[in-house]
Amino acid sequence: MDRTEQDLLSTEIVNRGIESSGPNAGSMTFSVRVRRRLPDFLQSVNLKYVKLGYHYLINHAIYLATIPVLVLVFSVEVGSLSREEIWKKIWEDAKYDLVSLIGLFGLLVFTLSVYLMSRPRSVYLLDFACYKPHDDLKVSREQFIEQARKSGKFDEASVEFQKRILESSGIGDETYIPKSVMSNENCSTMKEGRLEASTVMFGALDELFEKTKVRPKDVGVLVVNCSIFNPTPSLSAMIINHYKMRGNILSYNLGGMGCSAGIIAIDLARDMLQGNPNNYAVVVSTEMVGFNWYAGKDRSMLIPNCFFRMGCSAVLLSNRRRDYRGAKYRLEHIVRTHKGADDRSFRCIHQEEDDQKFKGLKVSKDLMEIGGDALKTNITTLGPLVLPFSEQLFFFGTLLYRYFFQGDKSLQALTKPYIPNYKLAFEHFCIHASSKKVLDELQRNLELNDKNLEASRMTLHRFGNTSSSSIWYELAYLEANERVKRGDRVWQIAFGSGFKCNSVVWKAMRRVKKPVRNPWLDLSL
Repeated sequence: MDRTEQDLLSTEIVNRGIESSGPNAGSMTFSVRVRRRLPDFLQSVNLKYVKLGYHYLINHAIYLATIPVLVLVFSVEVGSLSREEIWKKIWEDAKYDLVSLIGLFGLLVFTLSVYLMSRPRSVYLLDFACYKPHDDLKVSREQFIEQARKSGKFDEASVEFQKRILESSGIGDETYIPKSVMSNENCSTMKEGRLEASTVMFGALDELFEKTKVRPKDVGVLVVNCSIFNPTPSLSAMIINHYKMRGNILSYNLGGMGCSAGIIAIDLARDMLQGNPNNYAVVVSTEMVGFNWYAGKDRSMLIPNCFFRMGCSAVLLSNRRRDYRGAKYRLEHIVRTHKGADDRSFRCIHQEEDDQKFKGLKVSKDLMEIGGDALKTNITTLGPLVLPFSEQLFFFGTLLYRYFFQGDKSLQALTKPYIPNYKLAFEHFCIHASSKKVLDELQRNLELNDKNLEASRMTLHRFGNTSSSSIWYELAYLEANERVKRGDRVWQIAFGSGFKCNSVVWKAMRRVKKPVRNPWLDLSL
């Protein structure tokens, strides 16, 4: 094994307790667990993704460069004249060239009108809601294992494997699962899927409409994303039917796009709002836990059972200019990365059936490496859009130095790669709460502190991995702690099957006070 491959591996000694049978009965047993870790972002930044980020930045640079020059020329010209000469040019000269003056004024009005009409409308986030299930669906780790054992769906080896995963998962004792999951019956039915979908989606939407005082009939765009459960009629149709929404609503249902689909749904809603002025858009992000519950013995397919829990978020967006004052956030940037062209990336999270024909999600052992590569690409592309110039200068300079002297190992050793300080670009981080291991590696690679990861870790501990809605539970945590101030920038980043990694950046329009309704309000924060 070469040095590069060794750097991607980490080892851990696990105490497996006292052996109950066999030649070593009564003695302590230990095992060595070898895991893949995220690649070191410091050592493996690809120049083409930095170039892509700057391409996004300079699309409208001609306007940014031209306007100051015109203003400077005009200021110099006017500054060379006295006050009397300025009035003379305005009043006396204009009398003899009225047609030119009117023509110039008309051209100015036309140019300004074209600019205002072609400029993308700002998209505002008015409010959002996260569904909190009832307490009778709450399950501790101990109850989870005990119910899994009693359900009769798993053999003892599978139960013990799930127990070990849960102990190191970062998930706490107050997450939620559907009742059907731990029953003796099959929970992967259309009936149970629709029941879970209606429970979480309508719960989140009821709260959203109550908080914003917006009528369902006023919504012009509806986007729903759910990766696994995609019935006919669709989940978006289910919402339209339940709330009796208007007949010309633009509705979309995104399926099979994994845990990062919530940001894809925001991107789609933004595009729809650009083409439909003065409108509301609702984005619903969820996942059906019961429908994809795996009851077999394949360990790579048992892992999702340990992490995924019930949850749903509903977000209200608007492009109406009069909503500027009442909005919580303004949408700044969305950067999407898709690694599906690579076969390993495409198959690292794959829905399939095992040898016993049990359906589930198969998680590849290469997930950490593949996910790290997608994350690296995404944040490298995002950097030029959000980082201060000083950070970009240091980062780009060291990157070019290592690129041109990549053959000289001695020179490269003298120049440590510079990782940008993303804490200078964002005040708040909402990183998809997939697992403790992923959060630990991201914190190490991006050099974030414990407070930066607090919202993600708390969400994983309290609600588990709620898939695409987890980034909204994290933002709800920040709001419940009253940490979001006017002008703060919030970075939401999620990753999922495909393999995809997506980022969205919001800017707070005002200080966000503690909400009246919030899934975290019952906790002492």
